[in-house]
Amino acid sequence: MACLIRTLKRSELKYLNKLISERNRKSYTRLAEVGKLETPKVEGKYDTGQLFLHRVFGYRGVTLFPWIARVYDRDVLKKHNRSNEDTSPGFNQVGREVRGHTHCYYQVLIDTRDCPFVRTQTEAVTFLGNQDNSRSLYAIPGLDYVAHEDILPYTSTEKLPIHHELFDKFLAYDSEKDPPFSARETLRAWQEKNHPWLELSDVHKETTENIRVTVIPFYMGRRIAQNTTVYWWRYCIRLENLGDYVVQLRERHWRIFSLSGSLETVRGRGVVGQEPILSKVQPAFQYSSHVSLQSQCGHMWGTFRMEREDGHTFDCRIPPFSLESKHEPNPTDNTT
Repeated sequence: MACLIRTLKRSELKYLNKLISERNRKSYTRLAEVGKLETPKVEGKYDTGQLFLHRVFGYRGVTLFPWIARVYDRDVLKKHNRSNEDTSPGFNQVGREVRGHTHCYYQVLIDTRDCPFVRTQTEAVTFLGNQDNSRSLYAIPGLDYVAHEDILPYTSTEKLPIHHELFDKFLAYDSEKDPPFSARETLRAWQEKNHPWLELSDVHKETTENIRVTVIPFYMGRRIAQNTTVYWWRYCIRLENLGDYVVQLRERHWRIFSLSGSLETVRGRGVVGQEPILSKVQPAFQYSSHVSLQSQCGHMWGTFRMEREDGHTFDCRIPPFSLESKHEPNPTDNTT
């Protein structure tokens, strides 16, 4: 990707968006002109309305607002322990022995034209209604959370460069601005009202045999039924192959601990009904799932059983992460 960017800069060509499909289990590439590539920012944040291409998944998108998250990278801890000839803590330990650092992520809209071709769920952002006795689960299509380094900014002369039903509702065109899109009051009100369910606060990372797993947990809310309160979380997982071997995810093994004292073990084939292959052509896969506890807090950890093309299998560690409930808004508010 870096070589492609340098070539485009020198020749001042328009950036070509690479879309990948697994139709009929064969990959093919379709190129479309989307605009002119800009120099990615090393420092500072991107403004609301910045058009971009995702560095890994290749989809077109636009930034809505930034989140400052605390990133806990267990690879840093491993390097520190090796340099001090110390023993690394077990992967099922959740404590804050990993020193976190802040990093910028963005809430973004995904272009619906690209959704069929990217290896990430496009309805991954979900939350519960505030009514304790409601059974509603809201799914917001075409929303994602993107790390600062995965943003490849570009400009376009189109007034509607991103196809998404919320684009016009959230953003207004302003030719005097750079980028030429600004937040409408509806975006500010929506973000403020749904802040508890959208907030990205912690990110957890760990690498095993060149397979990097990133986990982002989100608190979704609670449900009260038959005098029992159930707390819900969503967690987004991204797997990325940083090595040369082609690997396939075969099984998952989860341990879920609740502060009420229960410990649950979950095993199964693949994830979300798939056994994704990670290769140099398609190195990443991202999905979301949900978990509930009858306690306000808990934590999760586990492994993915991976299989290389030469038949070698290994357990890829899922970094432990906390499940923590947050302040509940007034139940009379409406989250939609």
